[in-house]
Amino acid sequence: MNTTRQGAAVNARGIGVEGPRGWAFRGVDIAAEPGTLIAVQGPSGSGRTCLLLALTGRMRITEGEAEIAGFPLPKRMGSVRARTAIAHVPGVADLEPALTVGEHLKEQALLGHRLPGSLGASLPWGKRHKEATRARIDAALAAVRLDPATLAKGLRTAVRDLERIEALRLSVALGVMHGPQLLAVDDVDLKLSEAERDQAWQLLRDLTREGTTVVAAGSDAPADALTVRTTQTDTEAAAPTPLQDDTTEEEAAHAFAETGRA
Repeated sequence: MNTTRQGAAVNARGIGVEGPRGWAFRGVDIAAEPGTLIAVQGPSGSGRTCLLLALTGRMRITEGEAEIAGFPLPKRMGSVRARTAIAHVPGVADLEPALTVGEHLKEQALLGHRLPGSLGASLPWGKRHKEATRARIDAALAAVRLDPATLAKGLRTAVRDLERIEALRLSVALGVMHGPQLLAVDDVDLKLSEAERDQAWQLLRDLTREGTTVVAAGSDAPADALTVRTTQTDTEAAAPTPLQDDTTEEEAAHAFAETGRA
């Protein structure tokens, strides 16, 4: 029986991902409308990161059914990846410590001109191209409330010199650069002070008010978030590699391009 909810951003029923040594997570149900803040909570090793990757089409589910923005998983992983983004995910969407804030932003903005169907892909090179790039960067910085004037060296500040909350804002800015319908953010409040944790969750809450669905893993979910819990499985679960062997080379290239790591 098809239980897809009309217009739902996320509709997952009993989904799970099994790796070589066991289940990363399983039995997860989520039903969320567009613009929902979804908080993923669970103990270390319970598959929180794998769940984020699965919901964005970057890891193949091996159990259950899911639709993201109306596209079924795992059948339409490429379509889901094209409409979602990830931020702050260790080993997948890392910031490069030696690069500056401006270099990260420009690289991600230029990536949008290369992705088929993206805003600006058909713009001619030259002045309009530069204007579109600048507009993308300004919009992303505004969305995450990251003012270059507050950084030590403005856009020339190296990532290694950022405060943790500033690095999180930059990661999220890169994630929202091309207008995803769903954004997944890992370790939202890791090693942040209480005040910074409030800022981090407020940042994500503000994004949802603009219509973006946000699914985030963290330790202290706000009361107004839709909470989803992962539970450590009985077997020792090894996280499966994002993009399994049956994913095509084209899909893999597109997925890593989405993270700015192509």
